[in-house]
Amino acid sequence: MWSLSVAGCRRLGVIGSLAVALGGWAAGTLPDRDPWGLWLSHGPRAAEAGTLLAYAGLTLLVVAWWRYGRLLALRPSSVRVHDGLTTLGWWAAPLLLAPPLYSADVYSYIAQGAMVVEGHDVYAAGPSVLDPAGLGGDAAASVGGHWTDTPAPYGPVFLLVAEGVVQATDGRIVPAVLGMRLVAVGALALIVWALLRLAPRGARDGALWLGALNPLMIVHVVGGMHNDGLMIALLLAGAALALRGRRWIAGSALVGLAMMIKSPAALGLLFIGVVLARETAGPPIRRWAKALLGPGTVAGAVAVAATLVSGTGFGWLRTQNVAGSIHTALSLTSDAGFALGRWMHYFSGTHPDPVKRAIQAMGLTLALALIAYLAAHVLRGLLDPVKALGLSLLVLVLLSPVVQPWYLLWAVPLLAATAWRGRTARAVAVLSAAFVYVTAPDGRTPAYAFAAAAVACAVAAHRTLRGEPAAVPAPARIPAPRHPEDHPSPAILFRPPIS
Repeated sequence: MWSLSVAGCRRLGVIGSLAVALGGWAAGTLPDRDPWGLWLSHGPRAAEAGTLLAYAGLTLLVVAWWRYGRLLALRPSSVRVHDGLTTLGWWAAPLLLAPPLYSADVYSYIAQGAMVVEGHDVYAAGPSVLDPAGLGGDAAASVGGHWTDTPAPYGPVFLLVAEGVVQATDGRIVPAVLGMRLVAVGALALIVWALLRLAPRGARDGALWLGALNPLMIVHVVGGMHNDGLMIALLLAGAALALRGRRWIAGSALVGLAMMIKSPAALGLLFIGVVLARETAGPPIRRWAKALLGPGTVAGAVAVAATLVSGTGFGWLRTQNVAGSIHTALSLTSDAGFALGRWMHYFSGTHPDPVKRAIQAMGLTLALALIAYLAAHVLRGLLDPVKALGLSLLVLVLLSPVVQPWYLLWAVPLLAATAWRGRTARAVAVLSAAFVYVTAPDGRTPAYAFAAAAVACAVAAHRTLRGEPAAVPAPARIPAPRHPEDHPSPAILFRPPIS
């Protein structure tokens, strides 16, 4: 079949990406005001047609991606890294000039950058403080829902980036959005660089397929310009330096920068410390002192320096739970807590909120226990630290009180670099194919989007049970060394207890 070739998959994906972009011009997350007249609403009929076109294009993109994975499984010698890089460029290109897709977050980024330029405290007020006719006013008017009055939950490094984009574009809505997209494309390029260094030589094409060509990555990093892409890029680069290249100071510094975008990146420090504990020679006190204090000290110094350079203050320490104020239907613990709280309220009159918070806390406690379990396996040489970091982020996402579809990307590239042919990767591929449907082009999460996600999940799971797309057996297990000193390099994969 023509679709079971690199060229065929590439063409099918380009058609899908073009349809997503064209649909976005009518049904994307359009700004409330656009003085340039490029991204204007053309009424409900055009929006409905654009939504249908975008969903059809998204389906073609997902099918093309799945067939590309099938091609890797059936004829791995016919696919090269160069093919993956070229395909990624073709699939991402149609989205470069499209309006914001699947999220209005980019308007918050621009408005917060304008707040920094104007001297407002982004950690005490929301974009509503901006003058509607002044710098960033058009972006502030386009910020969705209660985020208009919500302080920034992001670190000072990202606010510096947003400030730079606003200053370079004078806060004009279209150039500012395109500036943020340029940042997102740069983040994607760094993700690709890190993937190629984290993955074993014979698995780089598969790592690119799952980690970079993934429609969830293309849609939400290039199309939606989520700053999660920049966080992931810096975290991956830090992991490549610290966990593969024995450059733990540089790696910890990059993880510190990633933390100053979004705080979940701090998990990277745990596994850098564990690897240091395994690899450092000498007395146990020296090993553990270096492991416990080294990465945290480097990342902490980066955080302090970034805060002082940005001039935004240390308010980011108190706004990390801002996102927890909303309920997302993808959060298993929030859904379970909400349902149990309502049931108890109905039968006993108990207020549902404490019950919901208790279930959320239990979920986070379980996540921490599982992360500790994974870290212990890395310490004993039973699990690759890069894979363990990916699994830890996946656990954190699945048990978090707030889950957005693009949060899955925290874990995807790390798992793609280490386990793209195993059961874990198959589960991640199924979740990616489903989660990409959850958000509509205009940023909403309507009921039909969850129905489409359920259908995609069922189809992808059925295909996976048939051996698609990862039909190639996983690599043979490599015995772990008995002592840390016997382990020549962290680049060698450890014997994984889970696949």
